[in-house]
Parts: sequence; structure tokens; C-alpha cells
Amino acid sequence: MEHAQEHEACLEQTQMYCVERPIYNQELLQGQLHRRERTPQTLRQKIVHSCRCSSKKAKSHLYSFLPILKWLPRYPVKEYLLGDIISGISTGVMQLPQGLAYALLAAVPPVFGLYSSFYPVFLYTFFGTSKHISIGTFAVISMMVGGVAVRQVPDEIISVGYNSTNATDSFEYYHARDTKRVQVAVTLAFLSGIIQLCLGFLRFGFVAIYLTEPLVRGFTTAAAVHVFTSQLKYLLGIKTNRYSGPLSVVYSIAAVLSKITTTNIAALIVGLTCIVLLFIGKEINLRFKKKLPVPIPMEIIVVIIGTGVSAGMNLSESYRVDVVGNIPQGLRAPAVPEIQLIPAIFVDAIAIAIVGFSMAVSMAKIFALKHGYTIDGNQELIALGICNSVGSFFQSFPITCSMSRSLVQESTGGKTQIAGALSSIMVLLVIVAIGYLFEPLPQTVLAAIVMVNLKGMFKQFGDVAHFWRTSKIELAIWMVAFVASLFLGLDYGLLTAVAFAMITVIYRTQRPQYRTLGQIPGTDIYCDVEEYEEVKEYPGIKIFQANASLYFANSESYTSALKKKTGVDPCAILAARRKAQKRHAREIKATNDMEASVKHEIANDELPVNGKFASADASVQDVSPDEHEQFVEPKTNIHSLILDFTPVNFVDSVGAKTLKSIIKEYKEVGVCVCIASCSGPVMTELTRLNFFDNTVTRELLFHSIHDAVLACQVKDRQENSVYSATIRI
Repeated sequence: MEHAQEHEACLEQTQMYCVERPIYNQELLQGQLHRRERTPQTLRQKIVHSCRCSSKKAKSHLYSFLPILKWLPRYPVKEYLLGDIISGISTGVMQLPQGLAYALLAAVPPVFGLYSSFYPVFLYTFFGTSKHISIGTFAVISMMVGGVAVRQVPDEIISVGYNSTNATDSFEYYHARDTKRVQVAVTLAFLSGIIQLCLGFLRFGFVAIYLTEPLVRGFTTAAAVHVFTSQLKYLLGIKTNRYSGPLSVVYSIAAVLSKITTTNIAALIVGLTCIVLLFIGKEINLRFKKKLPVPIPMEIIVVIIGTGVSAGMNLSESYRVDVVGNIPQGLRAPAVPEIQLIPAIFVDAIAIAIVGFSMAVSMAKIFALKHGYTIDGNQELIALGICNSVGSFFQSFPITCSMSRSLVQESTGGKTQIAGALSSIMVLLVIVAIGYLFEPLPQTVLAAIVMVNLKGMFKQFGDVAHFWRTSKIELAIWMVAFVASLFLGLDYGLLTAVAFAMITVIYRTQRPQYRTLGQIPGTDIYCDVEEYEEVKEYPGIKIFQANASLYFANSESYTSALKKKTGVDPCAILAARRKAQKRHAREIKATNDMEASVKHEIANDELPVNGKFASADASVQDVSPDEHEQFVEPKTNIHSLILDFTPVNFVDSVGAKTLKSIIKEYKEVGVCVCIASCSGPVMTELTRLNFFDNTVTRELLFHSIHDAVLACQVKDRQENSVYSATIRI
């Protein structure tokens, strides 16, 4: 009782509306509306308009290309400067060890990681639109670069001609190998930057949407496994070759296990100690995030301690621990990348360009949404393209946004791109002044930094349980991206994952959900009859909906589902009619033959009446055509079928032919097919495909489902009244 009273009170508070209007089909609606007059522009006019330049347009393009001109003059020094300084120092302190460490992933000497942490970061200040992301070296991109460098310059090629037992030859061997790999990495940065620039200028910023979140997370998780296995030899102090391509993870693990007995205990102890210290520092930063003014820079602390211990104990000579080695002081002169390498690395450059942009723009969107500003995806492509292509002339390898550094830059009070510029200046000071101090730094320390920074990516294994609960298709995308990237390599794995993601889109449109709709009594709202008890169907009317567009891939399944859901199969009904007609014809023929023989016998015994024989089969011959049709033809109790086109975004030529065939087939069995809620673009497509003719007119298209239902009811009443009048006559 109380529940009923609450329900009534709720109904009283609910706002109501009542509208009286005609039943609109498209023919009637278009007749009452007046289209806006639009003068179509010729191609020449469009080109002239796009090339026309005014001072306002030039200023807009300049501000778009150089966003710093827009925000720097309005920079509130008192409010933002302190936060940007603290953020820039904190990010720069992280940038130093990560630049050194990720250079190992890219298969180049550590100093090139510093170059990649300076030039691109500084350039992004001028061209980038995100205020909070930290541009520079990133594990996934560095790993992809390293894979290409090792594939193009494997150890086996360089080792020919060098005697590994000779120290001088050994040095020359490593120098020659590293020089060639640097050339590959630099050319890769140049080419990926040019690709990003081209995509940006062509307004192709939307390409990142094809890298869906499950795909990116599965791909980066596999990349984390690649990175982890590649760092095992540095952590253990083992000498093994580096592998790239399919099954490189398996080969790397097998190589480490085959030489596990040669583990350098000193390197392992140093590495494990650093890992423990880094985990403790990150845990403290996480637990006391609100109380600490800035995060504890454990990475630079570990680097300083590791460098001090190595120099004090002479780990390189006494315990044969591998160290960073020579770090040239000062900046290198610009040099042109090796253009002849482009054909061999072109596909890899495309993958790196798209992955790098996807990482940067996804992180930028998160911060933009959080802080209430907008980013320009196309300008981000241009900014990254300039950072990579220009940076390549100064020996930097491909870069993108770093997740961990971006979070630090934002959480420590960074407000604008000034924070990124300050972090790059810190790196510059190290390159120019104190870089040589890090020469004794053990490589196992850098491996420890890389491994600990993979913690966030390894947490993505939890996505499996999440996607299992929410979406099996997204789980499949995640698994394919992970498995393919793990075993086929990051380049082929990414291509495989993108192809599979495309297939899932086709699969979803080929297998949409089909529903039969009914009315919520007393409203013009229509819902799934199988889902809600209150929803009722109109007698003689079926409303069919598919939550996908109608095109070549799903037109056949659309027709099959329509017949199944409505219970009306025109082909089956027509076949049954033909079969019944043939059977009835045989019965009539047999009856006629029997009557003929009877008449023949009677004719022998009786005389004709008025020159004619009495018709013994008069009862059969007097059957009316309507009664004959009713007797032989199966009937359906449905007189109208409404196709809800609300979810339909487009219709191709195959879909239009299928739709026309449905209308004609159902018309033959006495079922009128109407289309409801057809959008303007779909109407235009149907018109362009010559869908409408004398038999299929716009009168069959209605503004809404309710319009179509009311029109079908009116038409059925009119036909029934005409039929009743015919019977009475």
C-alpha cells in the first residue's frame, strides 16, 4: 500500500507533456519544411578560399604552430613560477637517470640518452600544447628502437675481423658496433619525426583512435616483459648477445640461463640493493604523497650512491663490473642522419611514430581533462615530429611522453611547459659540466632503475580480470596484443594487434543485437519486449531493430534475423501457397475427371434439357475467387512490419538492395513494411543509391516509431472497413 502511494506521488511529481500533431511520414514532413539554400563551391573556389590569407588568419596559424606565443605573454609569474621551478627540478632529477638507463634499451651508449633528454624536451616547450606531460626517453619506444638497431647491426656482423681476446680490438669492436647502432637510432628518429610531421600537417591526428586502450595496455605490458628480459644480463653481469625479432624474448631468456653460472656476484648485489632502495623510496612517496612537498628523488640518489661506491671500491677493475664508461663532455656538432638506411627501417618508423604519438596524446588528454584545458591532437603530432626530426640532427633517438615523469611533473606543482624546459636545462648542465662524474656508474644500477619503473606496466596484468568481467571482445584484443607483441616482436605484434582490433569491429557489425520492440502503454516509448514485462506489442504490427548499420557484411544476417524475430518468412509463405495451389489444382482436376465420367454415364440414360446437360459440378464451379484464395493460401496474422533505423549510421548499395528486397517480398504476402527514425544522412544515401521509385516511396519512411505505428493502424482499419463493405455488398 505504501509502495503504491509512493508510486502515485512520484507520478504526480513527474513532468508531463502533451503534443497534438499530424502523423508524419517523410513525404509529408519534407513538404512542410524549407531547406536552407546553399551554393555549392567548385574545386577552384575551395582552393582559392583555403589559400586566401588575411592578417587574422595568418596570426591564427602562427599561434597554432607556435603555442608558446599565445600562453607565454599571459604567464602569471607570481602564481606559476615557483611551482614550475620545483616541478622542473624534480622532473629533471628523474630525467637524468632514466635518460642514461633507457639508452641501454635503445642499444646505444648512455650519453645519447642524455642528448634525447635535452633537445626534444626543450623543443616541445615551443610547439607542444600540453602543459603537464614530460617529453623524453620512454621504455617502450626505447625498446622498439633497440630492436631495430640490433636487427640492422647484429653482434655477429661487427665481430668479424676483431679478436675478442685483445683489449684494443675489443674496444674497437664495441666502438664500431655502437657507432653503427647510433646511426640506425638517429635515422629512425629522423624518419619517425618526418612521418609525424606529415600526419600532423595532413590533419591525421585521428589515427591514434585505432590504438584502443586494451590494445595499448596489452602492447605496453608485452613491451614491459621485453624490457625486463633485456635488463637481466645487466643485472646479473652476464655477457650475452642481444636479440630482436620474433621469439627474441625466448632467445634472451635462454641465453641468460645458459650463462647463469657466470653471474657477477658484485653486480648482482649492487643491482638488488638498488632495487630494494628504489621500491622503498617509491612506497614512501606513495604513502606520504600528501605530506611530502616533493617526492623523494630516489633514482638520482641511487645513481649518486652507486657512482660513489663504484668509484670508491673501483668495482670496474676489482670485480669486473660493467660501468657506463666514457661520457663526452659538451654537445656534439649537428650531423645529417644516414639517409640510405631509410628503406630498411621505414615500417619500423611508422610503428614508432604512431605508438609514440598515441602515448603522448592519451596522457595529454588525461591532464587536459583534469585541469580544464584543451589540447590539439594535430599540433601534438607536429610538435613530436619536430622534436624527433630536429633532435635527430643532434644524435637523439625517438622520444615520446613518459608516464612516470609526467605524473611527477604534474603532482609537484607544474603549471606550464616551463617546467619541461627547466628539466631539459638540468640535463644540459650535466652534459656540459658534470657528465664525466657518472662514468663509474655501474650498468646494473641503470638496469635496476629500468626494472623498478616497469612496476606500473606489470600491474596491467590485472586488466585480464577486469576485461573478463566487462567485455570479452576487449579482453581478446588485450590478449592478442600481448601475445603477438611478446612472441612476434613489438613491430609485428603491433601490426597484428591493430589488424585484430579492426576485425573485431567488423565482427561486431556482422553480429549485432536484434530486438523486437513494443510500446510502454500510454506512451510513445518503445523498448525490447523480451526485457520488460510492461512492454506490449500492437496486434498485427511487428517492430524490428538492429543496433548496427546495414551494409554488405551484415545484410544477409539482417534478413535472417528479421524473419526469425517477426516469425514471418515471405519465401516460406509463398512456397507454401504454391504448394497448396498445386495440390488444390490436382484435387480440382480429379474432381472434374470424376464428374465428367458421371456426366457421361448420365448422358447415356437421360436426354438433354433445353439442349444442355444439367451441371453436376455446379457447386464446385461457383466457388468465388476470394473463397478459392482463402482456401488454398496460408495467411499471416501480421499486416505491418516497422524497421527501426535509429541505430543505423549508413547504408551501402548492398544494404539498399536488401532493404528494397525486404519491402517487395513482404508486400507479396500482404505485409506492409515501413521504416522509422531514418536520419538525414541515411536518407541522402538512400536517395543517392536510387532506392526510391514508384513502388518504394518516401511515404514508407516515418519520423518516429510512433508515427509509423499510428499510420499502420489507420491503414489497417481502412482496409478492414473496405473489405467489410465489399462483403456486405
